[in-house]
Amino acid sequence: MDLSHIFKNLMFQTRHSRVAGIGNTQGSQRAMNLLFAIRDIQLRTGRSLGATFLSGTVVVNALTELYVMFKYLRPQELQRQQISCFDAWAAIFTQKSADYELNVTGKVKRKERFRTYIKVPELAMFLREITDYRTADMINLDVPEKNVRFLSHAPTIQQEEMIGRLMAFAGNGVWADLGLGTPEPDNLDKAKMLIATNVARKMSLDMRLLGDKFTDDDNNKASICARTVYDYYVRSSANKGTQFIFSDLSTYKPNEWNIYSDIKQKLVRLGIPENEIQFIQCATTESARKRLFDDMNAGRVRVLFGSTTMLGTGVNAQQRAVAVHHLEVPWRPADLEQRNGRAVRKGNTVKMWGGNVVDIVIYGTEKTLDAYKFNLLRNKQMFINQINDGTIGARRIDEGGMDENSGMNFAEFVAILSGNTDLLNKAKLDSRIMQLEKEQALFKKESIRAERRIADNREAIAEAKRTEAKFKKDLEYMASYSGTQEIRLLNLQQATAEQTGRELHRIAKTYRSGAYGTVGTYAGLNLLVRSVYDVTGSFERNTFFVEGLSGLKYRCGMTGALPLGFVESAKYPQETLKKLPAHIQRQQDLVKQLEKEIPVLQDIACRQWSKADELARLKCECKELQHRIDESLKEAERINSVPDTIPARCEDTPKAA
Repeated sequence: MDLSHIFKNLMFQTRHSRVAGIGNTQGSQRAMNLLFAIRDIQLRTGRSLGATFLSGTVVVNALTELYVMFKYLRPQELQRQQISCFDAWAAIFTQKSADYELNVTGKVKRKERFRTYIKVPELAMFLREITDYRTADMINLDVPEKNVRFLSHAPTIQQEEMIGRLMAFAGNGVWADLGLGTPEPDNLDKAKMLIATNVARKMSLDMRLLGDKFTDDDNNKASICARTVYDYYVRSSANKGTQFIFSDLSTYKPNEWNIYSDIKQKLVRLGIPENEIQFIQCATTESARKRLFDDMNAGRVRVLFGSTTMLGTGVNAQQRAVAVHHLEVPWRPADLEQRNGRAVRKGNTVKMWGGNVVDIVIYGTEKTLDAYKFNLLRNKQMFINQINDGTIGARRIDEGGMDENSGMNFAEFVAILSGNTDLLNKAKLDSRIMQLEKEQALFKKESIRAERRIADNREAIAEAKRTEAKFKKDLEYMASYSGTQEIRLLNLQQATAEQTGRELHRIAKTYRSGAYGTVGTYAGLNLLVRSVYDVTGSFERNTFFVEGLSGLKYRCGMTGALPLGFVESAKYPQETLKKLPAHIQRQQDLVKQLEKEIPVLQDIACRQWSKADELARLKCECKELQHRIDESLKEAERINSVPDTIPARCEDTPKAA
């Protein structure tokens, strides 16, 4: 089943109702219908089979999606592990923690999330049992590199005023405080924060989305985006470079103001021909879409606007793409990746003329919902990247500690957008402390490993010396032995070399025992035989030995098998014992090597970590900073609890054409 992630909203129960980021517990009827169908197949077969899920985004948005996948595909394994509900699964693999986040009004709050994941190797292994995951890096896909640019700007005067109004509304729920001049919604009491989120989302993109009374501004997103797009247009004119502009809010509608048309008008005024700017919504048929994509690939269309739904998938117009612009950020990391994939895609010719780099331009307005959405992406993307990475080796992972491979440092960017320098400093301190703690853990592991190696080396040296002494004892015995050095078999005392060899070969064919059996003597030493069996218990071959006076058993040749010739077989004890000097030399070399390693290992085991003072200092700084943030939050809550005078409403002004 392709696009299986659309069935991720399966109903579940949980007591963690106040924990952020666990998804929709109510689920969808579509997902429930799929569960019934899969369960019916599984009950008929008696096995966890019957469905194959295909998706480019296994985990799209929330932590619960992994549990839902296991519930679909591995019910018997969940039952075996006594995981009967989501809370049981979360108790095994996750830990809750509280940290500072931004709410929809840009205020800093402490919020609980499942940020820490424990037993990570087991969770990854559980997932790997049912998934085959491949990334572009794994298969060395020939795609351009991403260069992420954050273009954040201060809010306009109208946005600053609306931020104050929005904070007041979020506190008291009085619709008139927003100053929009529109009728109060019927569901205001039940959906205050949802309404606040919607207003904040529109405000962060463009004030004109809130009503005709608001005007254009040279420093809003639309104007900054237009100037940036024109800059790329001019710089890539020689190769007719193309650009994608994404926004899921205020999409194109004919005869109605929208952000797409507004930016297009600005681009035309800057000098881009109108026919080189197109909207994906205008391509209403499959043939029209194909023509549009062909025009993009040929450079006849240089700028294409669209939403994630219409332009984020099924688009092959990447051949000249130089930049992707995000006017606003989607709620799901998978959607952001889908958007970027329109340009960061195989077949893009920028490798020949653009340095093989595609710029990802993300626009943000300080102190607006942009910071909140970036924060959500950070929390979601960290977990998704970690759990999809098949090289996970750590037993415990914190979401904030694995962002070096995502291409974007969301934590610091959130702090920048919030305008809170303490929060920014805390993000940087947390990152440095986490890095130092990882270094310290590795240092301790190396010290412990060195101590163990020293003990192992000393034990190995003692064992090697004992073995060497036994070798020397047998060598001295053979050197002093004055009797006849011939094989005497138990059942063939007097025989020629050929007869002796023939009898040894007969024994090799007929003997069947895993225990040592004595077949004769040589120079007063016992000759032994033992059967070797494979993993299935089937007989493989017989192995011949000479048992030394020391008790060591010397194997015939490399494998213990007799030579092919009968005469050569009768000489196997002599040939085996001739190797005693070489055995002694190997033990002596081993002792020298192990003794040489011990001083190096002792130096590793005894040395002190050089960054211990720095880590202690940073932890003290972080603790002081956290105390300062807590105090500022308390002060802000105290101030907000006192009724303020609502800022003066902006005057009604006609919207700019």
